[in-house]
Amino acid sequence: MPNALAIETRSLSKSYGRLLAVDALDLAIAQGSFFGLLGRNGSGKTTTLHMLSTLARPSAGQAWVGGYEVVREPVAVRRAIGVVFQESALDRTLTAVENLHFAAALAGLAPRIACQRSEELLKLFDLTEKRHAPVSTLSGGMRRALDIARGVLHRPPILLLDEPTIGLDVINRGQIWRFLHRLRTEEGSTLMLSTHYMDEVEGCDEVVFMKGGKTIGQGRPAALVSGVASFILEVETETPALSAQELTPQFGEPLAEEGRLQFRILDRDFALSHLPSHLKHITRGIHLRRADLNDVYLWLNRPGA
Repeated sequence: MPNALAIETRSLSKSYGRLLAVDALDLAIAQGSFFGLLGRNGSGKTTTLHMLSTLARPSAGQAWVGGYEVVREPVAVRRAIGVVFQESALDRTLTAVENLHFAAALAGLAPRIACQRSEELLKLFDLTEKRHAPVSTLSGGMRRALDIARGVLHRPPILLLDEPTIGLDVINRGQIWRFLHRLRTEEGSTLMLSTHYMDEVEGCDEVVFMKGGKTIGQGRPAALVSGVASFILEVETETPALSAQELTPQFGEPLAEEGRLQFRILDRDFALSHLPSHLKHITRGIHLRRADLNDVYLWLNRPGA
């Protein structure tokens, strides 16, 4: 159905003893969309994906994936999803192609279709020559690509990706993302991504920032960036207190770290010439740049926020 939800949560929560890992999370993710889940380690991202994939039972609230309720209809949910976890799900004693055939059997694919799709994916990720190599002999990038191939072999309508490219080089990351975007355009798949790489979520339809299990920011990437600042003024100085005292009345409290101050500039017409001329005498360098999603992340997670 047009505009139907691929994933929906209502006050979804998960506790481990006294630790509230996810706190009343509300999500509404449309079919065919690209959704990003962002936050520091321990913010609740992986726990959320574990609940949506039926690996963890919610402590409170509800969630629907592919129209199925995760507690009452876990088998139907599992049929509707593909999952790529932070930790590899591959059997290191099997070969690359044996891992794919095993995953196909679990998904109930006919042997002919399993062989066809396995060969297509091995070719796509440049693994054809390694098809009979044990997984234990593959490089980290090859294993990660094979993990993703395993997760999408049955062409799930919904794909949950938990840090899918962590530790990979730029070439391998690019190759994997080109394939994932093909899934969206050619198969209409819904992608839900957890990541630390801000550049991977710039093309998202929507992102959610989490902290301590709670949502602290949500929206389209461009809207979130414009809501933080038009520009970021970076000031390198050996006297941060003096520079902050000079600029805080005009721009507000900065982010500070090891001799560098960052100020948010809301004025779209701002230029360095607007700064006090004597400022150059108390700084080592001044730089003005466009705000980006990384700045949203930093300001939402700043001390006291």
